[in-house]
Amino acid sequence: MPQTFPKNQRNSDWLVGSAVKILDTDHRKRPKGPKPHPPVDNYFNYFTEIEEHFQRRRGSILLLSTLDWALIETWKDAGVPLEAVLRGIDSAFERYDLRPSKTKKINSLAYCAQEVLAASEDMKEASMGVATESKPETGFEVAKIAEFLRRCANQLRSAKLPCATGISAEAVAGDVSVRLQELAEGLEAKAFPSRLEDLERRLAVLEEKLFAVLLAALPDDEVGAVRAQSNRELAPYRGKMTAGQIEQLQKQYLHKKLMEKYKLPRVSLFYM
Repeated sequence: MPQTFPKNQRNSDWLVGSAVKILDTDHRKRPKGPKPHPPVDNYFNYFTEIEEHFQRRRGSILLLSTLDWALIETWKDAGVPLEAVLRGIDSAFERYDLRPSKTKKINSLAYCAQEVLAASEDMKEASMGVATESKPETGFEVAKIAEFLRRCANQLRSAKLPCATGISAEAVAGDVSVRLQELAEGLEAKAFPSRLEDLERRLAVLEEKLFAVLLAALPDDEVGAVRAQSNRELAPYRGKMTAGQIEQLQKQYLHKKLMEKYKLPRVSLFYM
């Protein structure tokens, strides 16, 4: 039987550490929503669960935009629980259904942003002083994680990246590739790492290193064009977000767009 990681979904300082700084919605009473959503099999299904739930509520398949994926990343990085996102989506659609005129459909997750943050605040208030029970949970198999890390390492070795004076993005990508290979070998040797969050932190550092050198190697006009595109896509939703949330979303948008353009893998277990 293959060894598996525990999820450690609930007691994770990593997932909730920055939430208070970003979530600044008011503490108003909210109406009772639908019945609680069932827990997902693994917390790293965060992106897929949100995408599929949004599509179900919309009633048709709509591919999420770069803006939508960047927004999901800001929620994930802020420690917004998956349950809060799903509740917020439900609340946004319920509010939309009460409108007398529905000439336009909800075409972006950004429409749900206020409801998601309000649902997260409600969950934080409800959980104050409540001890969480530890339950046996299944997670990722070691072999699958090692395979994922090696796949990312191979993609980095073959990536064609820009260069600037004194800056070699490909050299950094090569270093990260070697580190990912070492992590894969280390996982297989130990067979059962103690904390999944520790591995994710290491991967986050490696991805930030990749993004930083890519940003440094690119000409200013290319970076400016991506930022201008993010501003255009964000324009209809600025009134639903705070300045801090917009700034974080723009950063995530730039990150995602540049990583996609140069075919760099997202070095995170959320993308397994």
